[in-house]
Amino acid sequence: MCYFAKNFEGMISRYRFFSALLLLLFLVQCAKRASPTGGPKDSIPPVLINASPKMNTVFFDKDEIRLTFNEFVKLKDVNKQLIISPPIERSKYTVNPTTGASKKVVIKLLDSLIANTTYTFNFGESIQDFNEGNTSPYLTYTLSTGAQIDSLYVRGKVDDAFEEFPESFISLQLYPIDSTHTDSTIYHKKPFFVTSTLDTTLYKFQNIRAGKYQLIALEDVAGNYLFDQNVDKIGFLEHPIELPQDSIINLRLFKEKTNFAWEGPTFINDHHIALAYFGAYEEQAFRMVSEVPDDFEFLVTKDREKDSLNYWFNSGETVLDSLKFELEILDTLRIKKVQFKNPIKDSLVISAFTKGNLDLTQQFELQSNLPIVKTDSTQLRVFHLDTVPILARFKIQENYDRIYVHFEVLPNDSYQIKLFPNALQDFWGHKHDTLSFKVRTKKIEDYGNIALRLVNHYPESPIIVQLLNNDKVVRYYDEKQAGNLYSFNMLSAGKYRIRLILDTNGNKKWDTGNYLKKIQPEEVIYFWKEIELRANWDMNETFNTIQNYPDLPESATASVVLEVPDN
Repeated sequence: MCYFAKNFEGMISRYRFFSALLLLLFLVQCAKRASPTGGPKDSIPPVLINASPKMNTVFFDKDEIRLTFNEFVKLKDVNKQLIISPPIERSKYTVNPTTGASKKVVIKLLDSLIANTTYTFNFGESIQDFNEGNTSPYLTYTLSTGAQIDSLYVRGKVDDAFEEFPESFISLQLYPIDSTHTDSTIYHKKPFFVTSTLDTTLYKFQNIRAGKYQLIALEDVAGNYLFDQNVDKIGFLEHPIELPQDSIINLRLFKEKTNFAWEGPTFINDHHIALAYFGAYEEQAFRMVSEVPDDFEFLVTKDREKDSLNYWFNSGETVLDSLKFELEILDTLRIKKVQFKNPIKDSLVISAFTKGNLDLTQQFELQSNLPIVKTDSTQLRVFHLDTVPILARFKIQENYDRIYVHFEVLPNDSYQIKLFPNALQDFWGHKHDTLSFKVRTKKIEDYGNIALRLVNHYPESPIIVQLLNNDKVVRYYDEKQAGNLYSFNMLSAGKYRIRLILDTNGNKKWDTGNYLKKIQPEEVIYFWKEIELRANWDMNETFNTIQNYPDLPESATASVVLEVPDN
């Protein structure tokens, strides 16, 4: 009996201990600070619940517009996103809140509006809720200073004339055709109606009155609604549009050839001057007009990275401290003097331009920091790694900065290329030390082939067919092939695109347009899909230029090991 009582008392004690422990843990948990988990994330954009004056008001004569939302909102990139049509000078209005959040967006008009005109305020994606950043997309507010709201529209699509996809936020502009309008209006006068593609390729003008208009598209780099030929892309129609007849218009955007202008000569280094320029260089003339010794020599090459020419000169034993150049600047011949300051002698550096494996369809290339004018192939040795010599020779490229090393290459092989000191010589007679390079080739089965058949390929026009990899042209045809079959063989595995150019003038290159001359760019068509080529595969594709969409079954078959090409 005593034993039972003691045992029972022990159980009561343990029960009280565990109860006290649980209560303590509960209190500790209650005392912890934690962020509330909340409910599901808010994904609903702000809703406009009131506008003062009301939407589509007429006889507008106020100096303020108030838009009220159902929650706190903020403005993001409003200076870029807000499109007012007709345009109002940025200094003639304010938009609040500029920072922070408010349930009201207020536009304060600091000048009177044009009489009897419909105004549209398109906010794009600038209005967002304050907490989650949900956007109220393309909110538009319309008013009229006259008796009615104009109701006509123009819509369409903007494509890039050369690139596969256009940039976002393309400006579309309408100019009324009146007695003051000329082709040059777009250079100095802002349009009457504007809209934008924002993040799509589609556009739409709304609330337009009947009449004749000039329509253009601009990649407006400066955001000033004026055409800057040096930086902006443009799309245009050769003729005015007339509303309400013309309501769906598509445009192609292109960059004109920039008007050429010399920037001037600059001293770079010992016997090296840069002649910088703007625009498209097409062998525009210049002259060196200094008095120089009889043995003075010069060489001109084009910089591969900058818009400039490299003027290399050799004055023999004569030390010069300056040179003068005659250049046409702003339609006037001007003399520009280059003073030589602290010239540092250049050292000849030869390196491998070919990186990684040597493609079986290419040649090994070297590059030089100074122009190479003389080669001696007897000072060149190319070996298999088993020391078997191979017949090889040099070829200097036209720009004098790269040199081909010609030799027969075989698949899955290794080569050592050795240049002895007299192998290459620069413009001043400098030579190099003994140089050695190693390179490998890939196996035949590492390559794939693409066979392309063209259908409906505009038989009346010359064409150019280009194969692209990472936006770089890796193969091309500039003449039509028998049976409309175009073979691209021995390609590295990767993703490729096909571009077809209608070379209407037959000069074997794509030609851009010109606004003032009313010349449209040559048409470009991209194959509807990206081709993913695998190693040791043959891809058979049909490019139907009229039905350029996925209407045909994809055709790709794994091949046996491809045959070694005849070298």
